[in-house]
Amino acid sequence: MKLALLSDIHANLQAFDSCLADARARGATQLALLGDLVGYGADPVAVTQRVMALADAGAWVLKGNHDELACHPPEIPSEHALGELTAGWTHAQLSHEQREFLDALPLTHQDGSTLLVHASVDSPEQWHYVKDERGAAASLAAAARTDASVRHVFGGHVHRQTLYYRGSGRGLMQFLPTPGAAIPVPSHRSWLATIGSVGQPRDGRTEAGYALFDRDAERLTFVRVPYDFHAAAKAIRAAGLPDFFADRLSRGE
Repeated sequence: MKLALLSDIHANLQAFDSCLADARARGATQLALLGDLVGYGADPVAVTQRVMALADAGAWVLKGNHDELACHPPEIPSEHALGELTAGWTHAQLSHEQREFLDALPLTHQDGSTLLVHASVDSPEQWHYVKDERGAAASLAAAARTDASVRHVFGGHVHRQTLYYRGSGRGLMQFLPTPGAAIPVPSHRSWLATIGSVGQPRDGRTEAGYALFDRDAERLTFVRVPYDFHAAAKAIRAAGLPDFFADRLSRGE
């Protein structure tokens, strides 16, 4: 199985389509969409419609915190919570059927020794960020409590591509991958990866990010895909959303 792992699409249709095409060209046989399908971007309807069709075709789809916000937006958005600034607009764009689909999505999905989550396996409904060794250790420990056979945990939420693994000692080690290089992730160790963001990378690069896991070969490849971020930014401005969400696409932040 070649599992394509896509997260944090954020209603960026241009980036989503580019990553889907790239994953198919690389021979992906299973798609996993790890949440935050909407929020920030200009095309929540088109993205959600694509995701629903992919789910019908067998893709694994999870809920993210922005999907939750789109279904249940706050009455008074907080100026300090950027996701809340677009939640009401996204909610109004989506159909009742689309909101029901997003609201019913699971928080985790397990297939054999692979466990998928949007944020952390440690209380996934709390949306904890896995941004360092401590957070990765908590997520892996929670995964082991769920099922001791879990060896690979994949998530998103932090919009960065990072790999954590347990070496010969007890602590976790962090590894920053080179895009396009296949990394051996043998199952005699435990691994956790944050796979980056399709629609809003935050590492100073404009290319969309996702990962491809060859489960038979036990190799993980982090991928970056150029896409028309100018078109995505133009769509955000045309929709009347804050310019900030358009501008950040050209800065990768």
